[in-house]
Amino acid sequence: MREIPIAPTFEGWRDAARRLLARGVSPAEVVWRDSGTSSANAPEPSLFDSPAPRASEPRVPSPEDRVPATELTVPRAFLELARTVAAHNDPARWGLLYSVLFRIASGNRDILFKRGDPELDSLRRLAADVEEGRVVAPASGAAAFVPATGDLAELARAAASCRGCDLYRLATQTVFGKGPVSARAVLVGEQPGDSEDLQGAPFVGPAGEVLDRALVEAGLPRDELYVTNVVKHFKFLERGKRRIHQTPVAAEMTACRPWLEAELAAIRPQVLVCLGATASKALIGPAFRITRDRGKFLGSAWAPKLLATYHPSAVLRAENEAGKQSIYGALVGDLKLVAAEIRP
Repeated sequence: MREIPIAPTFEGWRDAARRLLARGVSPAEVVWRDSGTSSANAPEPSLFDSPAPRASEPRVPSPEDRVPATELTVPRAFLELARTVAAHNDPARWGLLYSVLFRIASGNRDILFKRGDPELDSLRRLAADVEEGRVVAPASGAAAFVPATGDLAELARAAASCRGCDLYRLATQTVFGKGPVSARAVLVGEQPGDSEDLQGAPFVGPAGEVLDRALVEAGLPRDELYVTNVVKHFKFLERGKRRIHQTPVAAEMTACRPWLEAELAAIRPQVLVCLGATASKALIGPAFRITRDRGKFLGSAWAPKLLATYHPSAVLRAENEAGKQSIYGALVGDLKLVAAEIRP
């Protein structure tokens, strides 16, 4: 993950975005920060940061400085939207703008003519705030909503009113983690789904049924585990009467991260289990690959051991029965490793 500090202007974002595009950096690898603000948990030095030169030494341009800006031509409508949104004070605006720009650069040039796109809908709401004089205090992440407590019930009550990112606007409710504070293992997924959003509990839909079956086979009683997600609100795209899952962007995961950190600080698990690629990349890093790196114990800042495995929904998405059995078998095998690790 790369933290990119910029001047909070359209020009500051544009210049940084051009260099990121020239290097092929995806939106999931970027955390944007307005210059002058600090990040106590910066993932790593910025793409554009370099050590300050001594007073007697001229500054030598870094390799990043020499990356040329891309000559990408974007629709005028997007530029007008970006200039308007840049005047907002919501820190999520930069990540949303870059995600849409990246999609345009990847060949999706008709994106602005489509309705129902969640990222564009968020950008249009921000633009409307600016145009109608409704610019409000920025959604600066969940940190301001997280109480200083190790009580999971109190954390859950506080999370119910979280406005740390834009996802709360469309979701039915916050879906906080569930399980005992004494849990020796914490399972972390990506975000709640449709069933979870309606019922207010994690992993209670079709993927939850797969997880429950796998936990039984692995010898891990669910009531002894804590189950949660990286993002606490359901992100979706409406298509008729259906709500289609949309993967959260890096800015949304970063905004929600204080809740997960508060949960882990309260529980202090022996093993942290990442379910799926999104949760794994959020907690391990963007270089993680589920097919290559799953099933291996790693160290982490939140638990002595961390293990990543398939998300139960991957079983449901498999193309054929053989694929379902293969992924399910891998999931059960990885969970058995966790069971052996926490067994008294």
